[in-house]
Amino acid sequence: MENLKHKHREGKMVVLENGELKIKSTELVDIINDFRKVESETTNSKYVELRHNDFMTKIRKELEVLKLLGIEGERNFSQSTYINSQNKVQPCFELNRDGMLQMLNSESALVRYKTIEYINKLEEQVKGQALNTSELSPELQMFNQMFKAMANNELETKEAKRIALTADSKAEEAKEEIQAIRDVVAINSTNWRKDTSTLISKIALKLGGYENINLLREESYKILEERGRTRLSVKLTNKRRRMADEGVCKSKRDKLNKLDVIGEDSRLLEIYLAVVKDMAIKYGV
Repeated sequence: MENLKHKHREGKMVVLENGELKIKSTELVDIINDFRKVESETTNSKYVELRHNDFMTKIRKELEVLKLLGIEGERNFSQSTYINSQNKVQPCFELNRDGMLQMLNSESALVRYKTIEYINKLEEQVKGQALNTSELSPELQMFNQMFKAMANNELETKEAKRIALTADSKAEEAKEEIQAIRDVVAINSTNWRKDTSTLISKIALKLGGYENINLLREESYKILEERGRTRLSVKLTNKRRRMADEGVCKSKRDKLNKLDVIGEDSRLLEIYLAVVKDMAIKYGV
């Protein structure tokens, strides 16, 4: 392994950020390829180079799969950049130890073992380069402690502010959720047309825009028909015929809609209100 050390000691290969190991995807790919070569020479097998673009694709797929599973994966992989051989800025990822272990999972046992061993040694070297202040004069040691205390105090203050802002934000979200629940529960047969229309509009907006209103109304009618074992279109046609028999003008008959049919039947109205409430809960309004 000695013949590999000179390659990665140049520049900043492994860094400690707030005590956490960080490594760029470009550098990790170099290390993996070095040990793939070692494995190839040791086992007389074919050497297959890992390209950085392919490695980036693997990381993105890993993040996509984790997202689909509802797992937060971004903590282990952060967006970064590097300067390529043409002196151009290119995208890469910065991985912490957990991210590195995730991506090494598809490598052979030898490559995994050697890479982890190698990075552990580099991490120890970085930690060993920490400034030793014990040889400073008492005055400088005192100032050093003062600056550390001031820095810690500032960090604690910022963290306290961040926590306070987060708490305020969560409290506001909770208020909005409570109000939304109240709005849903408050729907009754008195102002039901306005209240259900408002809720459906809120759902449509959450789904992307008011153009979804008609689709949501049709969904509510379909669920109502299933629960109430009825056909609103038939009821609407029958109502228009009755009005025609009663001599009501065509323009007035044409203005009738399914809501008019629902409003005439207390059983259907009760079911419809429950349907809209359920939809509001389903879509998180």
